[in-house]
Amino acid sequence: MTSKQQIVRPLQHGAGRARTGAVALPQQLALYEQIKDFIVTNIQKGTWKPGDRLPSENDLVVQFGISRMTVNKALRQLTEQGRIRRIAGVGSFVADDKPQSNLLQIVSLAQDIRQRGHDYLCKIIVVERVSATLETASALGIDTGASVFHSVCVHHEDGVPMQLEDRYVNPRMVPGFLQQDFSREQPADFLYRTVPLDQMEHVVDAVLPGVEQARLLQMEVDQPCLLLTRRTWRREVPITIVRCLHPGVRYRLGSRFRTDNHPRSS
Repeated sequence: MTSKQQIVRPLQHGAGRARTGAVALPQQLALYEQIKDFIVTNIQKGTWKPGDRLPSENDLVVQFGISRMTVNKALRQLTEQGRIRRIAGVGSFVADDKPQSNLLQIVSLAQDIRQRGHDYLCKIIVVERVSATLETASALGIDTGASVFHSVCVHHEDGVPMQLEDRYVNPRMVPGFLQQDFSREQPADFLYRTVPLDQMEHVVDAVLPGVEQARLLQMEVDQPCLLLTRRTWRREVPITIVRCLHPGVRYRLGSRFRTDNHPRSS
C-alpha cells in the first residue's frame, strides 16, 4: 500500500466528530468488526483487487489507533471467511475468487491449486487399518468388522485449509495402500493413478463441522460446510468411499457439461 492511500480511523466509543474528509465507519459495530468492514468495503469497491497486499498489522494499529489484538482478530476472521489469505512473515493479501470443484469428474486438488499459481500442502493426520463399521461396510460391500484402510488428511492452499478428506479404502482393491508414502503423493492422486475406476457417485450436503473437524479446518463450529461424499467402483466392486469437507466460504462445488452428456471441465 502506498503512503497516499487514506485509511479511515473508526470512531472510538465516546469520540467526537471524525476528522475532516474522513468517512466514519458504523459506530454500532465492535472495533474488530469496523476493521473487517473497512477491508471488505475496499475489496468490494475494487480498491484492493485479488492478490493485492493489505496494510500490515502495524499499519492498521497505528492508523486506526487500536490494539494489535483487535486488528489480529479482524484479520483472522477475514482469513477464516476466505476474504483474505495470510502468509507468515510476508503479509495479508486479498484472496482470489473461491475455487470450484467439478462434480462430474475427479480432479487432482493438488494439481488444480498449483495451476492457479498457489502453494499446495497435504498434511496427513492418520493412515491406519481399522474394523469397518456397519455404514462403511455397506458402502464398500464388505462384512461389518472386516479390515479396511482409513486415511485422514487436510489439503491446504497457500497455508489455508481448504478440504478435510476422510477416506476408507477396500483392501481387496488396493492391498498396498498402507505401504505408500503419502508425503510424496496424496491418497486421492495415488488411487486415481493406480486403480482404474469405471463408476463414481457424488452426493453433496450442507453441514456444520464437528469440533475436531473445525479445529483441523481452522474455522468456527457454527460456520457451514459443503460435504462431498464420493464412492468409486471397478467392475462393480467398490474401491473407496471418501468424505471431503470444505468450508463453505472458501470453496464451491459445481460443473459445466454438454447437453450430449460429455463432461467438460469447468
